[in-house]
Amino acid sequence: MNESAPTLHQPVLIGPVLEAAGGARRVVDATLGHGGHAQALRAAGAEVLGIDRDPDAISTARARLGDDGVRYLTLAYDDPEALAAAQAFSPDFVLFDLGVSSRQLDQMERGFTFRPGAPLDMRMGATGATAADLLNLTSEAGLERLFADYADERRSRSLAREIVRRRGRQPLASSDDLVNAIRAVLGPRAGAPEFARLFQAVRIGVNDELRGLERALPGYRDALRPEGKLAVITYHSGEDRLVKLTFREWASSCVCPPRQPVCTCRGRALGRVEPRKPILPSEAEIAGNPRSRSAKLRIFRVAHAS
Repeated sequence: MNESAPTLHQPVLIGPVLEAAGGARRVVDATLGHGGHAQALRAAGAEVLGIDRDPDAISTARARLGDDGVRYLTLAYDDPEALAAAQAFSPDFVLFDLGVSSRQLDQMERGFTFRPGAPLDMRMGATGATAADLLNLTSEAGLERLFADYADERRSRSLAREIVRRRGRQPLASSDDLVNAIRAVLGPRAGAPEFARLFQAVRIGVNDELRGLERALPGYRDALRPEGKLAVITYHSGEDRLVKLTFREWASSCVCPPRQPVCTCRGRALGRVEPRKPILPSEAEIAGNPRSRSAKLRIFRVAHAS
């Protein structure tokens, strides 16, 4: 979730991100977006490897940052080629800023918005199944799991059943189709908070975001130099829970089952979480950028060389 207009808006939690980077010389921005964080890190003296699956984001970031001290990869961050490039780059700081940018939300044709008339697309990249494909082809049970797991929706079963009923008459194609299904289940007073939460769940499903993040985190941790830091900004409870539990496991010296009599795991912590609690945006930042209100920054510092 970066800025909608690079010349006007600060990227989310930029102060804490720069403090965490702490003079890093080689930085991987695994979710480059439109280059707000990368620009600040570059200004602080870092060489940057910017990764993003969205060709439009790469193009916008390149126009903003140029090619001096910045390399670009148009790939999903969990792509093996992206992980290999990060490993070869040998960074001392890696940043993930998850979610969608304000620019993506504001581009109707990208289909991330619930504004009337938007297509059900929601793809971060240029290929793959769209939101319409997911809603029209996923089983009722699959839709129920999606809304329960990614939106914490209590009426996920009813919503899944309603979508299946409606697509039996006519495939869902636009934001209006999904909004109407939501209102049919949650009631006519359902509004922006409900739409945002449920559209976000569909977007996470379309882009396989949680499983992609789970696959990617260990690879970027291992790419870091000793004492390097992995910083992740989340906007969704599922993302934050995954990052929190992953960092907690990495910081544990033993991850064997509690009743196992002899330790057979790695027997050492891979680093430490610092600080222990997530960093949140200030009231001033939220006032200036309401889309930052759900942001949480968690940081993991890898262990020094043994």
